[in-house]
Amino acid sequence: MLRLMTLIIDRRYASGRLRRSRITEKALEAVNLMLRSVPRAPAVAGGFTRMGVVNREEVPAAGEGRTLVLDCRGFPMEGEDGASFVIRSAYEKGWRHVVAIDAHGQRFFGCGLGQSSEGMLLEVFGTPGDYLASGLAGAEVVVHGNAQDQLGQIFASGRLVVHGDVGQTFMYGAKGGTAYVMGNAAGRPLINAVGRPRVIINGTCLDYLAESFMAGDPLNGGGFVILNGMTFNSSGVAEDLPTPYPGGNLFSLASGGAIYVRDPHRRVTVDQLNGGCFGRMTEEDWRMIHPYLEENQRLFGVPVEGFLLRVDGRELPPTKVYRKIQPASAKAPTEESLDDDI
Repeated sequence: MLRLMTLIIDRRYASGRLRRSRITEKALEAVNLMLRSVPRAPAVAGGFTRMGVVNREEVPAAGEGRTLVLDCRGFPMEGEDGASFVIRSAYEKGWRHVVAIDAHGQRFFGCGLGQSSEGMLLEVFGTPGDYLASGLAGAEVVVHGNAQDQLGQIFASGRLVVHGDVGQTFMYGAKGGTAYVMGNAAGRPLINAVGRPRVIINGTCLDYLAESFMAGDPLNGGGFVILNGMTFNSSGVAEDLPTPYPGGNLFSLASGGAIYVRDPHRRVTVDQLNGGCFGRMTEEDWRMIHPYLEENQRLFGVPVEGFLLRVDGRELPPTKVYRKIQPASAKAPTEESLDDDI
């Protein structure tokens, strides 16, 4: 039942005469009700144990395969008495699956787990606050809904999945890791990112996407952003946005990395760039990004062949659907040089 309620919250579908927000509200209430029925620590039932603000200082040692439920009701927004410190303490005591429920603005979820937190899974239901997953180094964080500002800042490694939108300065200064965003990003995502962050944003961004990106050569271990420029309509059907990127300063002043924008109709123009250029999208580029799009399909139900590569009713080669934006200083061929060759 928990898995079913989670799918109702995460996925997009036809909701008939009911607003989807009403359905997800009821599903969240069901998740809270189910997980609040879990016995409070140190008792365990069915592999689950629960903590809340009352027993926040009594995190028990973990048992193999167990899940810790953290009820966020009553926790302050931040500080040593905050929910984020309970999550950190749980990780230090061996918990590798923590489910936070009824989040309502608490900050710093997933922060402070240390330099090697591989194997840790943090799931969040509700409305987590700023700085979630900032400084993450190995763990996986899944947000079953929208996220706020400063998400994934200085992200080092690990994985972030957001079944909704993200706020301002998403993954500022990120150094690595992978991230999948079902919806949109607000302004200035991935500015000053370095190393090899690899990110899919299925919707769009406001402006300054990947400004001062310094993520090396994507075909040789560097970083990139995939921008799909799509949404789901009220019937849960995937459809294109009017333009994949409406803002300016796309890849502004970047010196490394690339953006792969799904733009078969060439709606993104040179005047939206500032220091970048349209490179030649190659089969090698496609082979690199294809596995990420397949995982994106598994997570969010965005079909690769059935939707992303389907343009005006027919399937097109990936190199005709996606465009590569690269630093102007890159030595790779440009879109203009490809046109000259034809």
